[in-house]
Amino acid sequence: MTASVADGASPPHGFAGPLSHTRRWHAGVVQEAAPAGVLDLGPGYIEPALLPVDLLRDAYAGALEEYGAAALGYGHDPGADPLRAELAARAAAAGGHPCGPDQVVLTSGTSQALYLLATSFAAPGDTVLAEELCYDLGQRIFRDCGLRVRTVATDGSGMLPDALDHALAAVRREGGRTAFLYLTPTHHNPLGRTVPTERRRRLVEVAARHDTLILEDDAYAELALTDGWTPPPSLAALAGYRGVVRLCSFSKTLGPGLRLGWLLADAEVAARLSGHGLFVSGGSLNHTTSLAVGHLLATGAYDRHLDAFRTRLRARRDALVDTLRAALGDRVRLRTPEGGFFLWLESMAGPTEEALLDRAAAAHVRVAAGSRFGTTQGPSVRLAFSFNPPAALERAARRLAAAWTGTAPTPQIGEST
Repeated sequence: MTASVADGASPPHGFAGPLSHTRRWHAGVVQEAAPAGVLDLGPGYIEPALLPVDLLRDAYAGALEEYGAAALGYGHDPGADPLRAELAARAAAAGGHPCGPDQVVLTSGTSQALYLLATSFAAPGDTVLAEELCYDLGQRIFRDCGLRVRTVATDGSGMLPDALDHALAAVRREGGRTAFLYLTPTHHNPLGRTVPTERRRRLVEVAARHDTLILEDDAYAELALTDGWTPPPSLAALAGYRGVVRLCSFSKTLGPGLRLGWLLADAEVAARLSGHGLFVSGGSLNHTTSLAVGHLLATGAYDRHLDAFRTRLRARRDALVDTLRAALGDRVRLRTPEGGFFLWLESMAGPTEEALLDRAAAAHVRVAAGSRFGTTQGPSVRLAFSFNPPAALERAARRLAAAWTGTAPTPQIGEST
């Protein structure tokens, strides 16, 4: 059962369709499910009511009608040409730099792509340079592959180019090898920030000067939520796809159960990766699903879904941010993220991180410890606004404010505390 349903809120109707209910949404079927009554702001999941079950059912039907038995065969190793062409065209339009289908390789999502790259472009003992705070499970994948994760200083605009220059030189001076640089420049997880264009250019220049590959984790790239705001060009586009591999995913826009993503690189790197035994043995990863998603892109259904999804995600972000600001004021520091799933909150006075977590748990709200993601400057937590409807997020914010300030939450009409 989801947090929103367990807390008494009904899923919104008219968006994902009548099949998008929570039947069998419980541990043992899905990766994680919060106990009844707990509002879960911890993981970066999509609210079940926003998962487009009906849309995807029709997409599979459309793909099977169009491709027939070919949809159930071994797929073309780098991925079916129609979807790769669609993805290349989207990248070229968004980044302002040409991108062809031969630069696209389909993956089973970002996690699989990180593992593929960590075993194809690195060897145990190599170093990965990363931001001081970054995706914790990405770090775990690297460490599980025998790589060493070393962090580089950042400021409010992202990794510092001079610090990166020094770090790359230091690894070489110590007799080590930097396998690649790992960055999440757009709608950062966990911070929610987006690196500005000029900082991106400088980071690309420094990495190129040291002949160091950049892995650009762009899982949230299509989730800009602020009206009139457009993300900067990707690092890959700024580099002309030389020395940068950009990782994208449908997990954050359609559903993680699809296990479908893609990477963009120069044609030589893309060919090297699609020539890996993993692809040659089994063909394209998740071939049938890729044809169904390709059908959505070709018909325009994906973009219509994406527009509606962003609108609903924006309402969730604003509900959480506005309620926290009203309830906590200058007790916390937070900024409204331009997009993505996450809000980063820093306590300016009072409780330690452990106390923040304990008090949140006592108030039946799950949050993610800031220290999970690296070295923090003070007590911090990451809050996901993607997994609950606005009313539930407002309740969660009031519960957190009451728990962290030691006051009773203000009851709302029709709500018990």
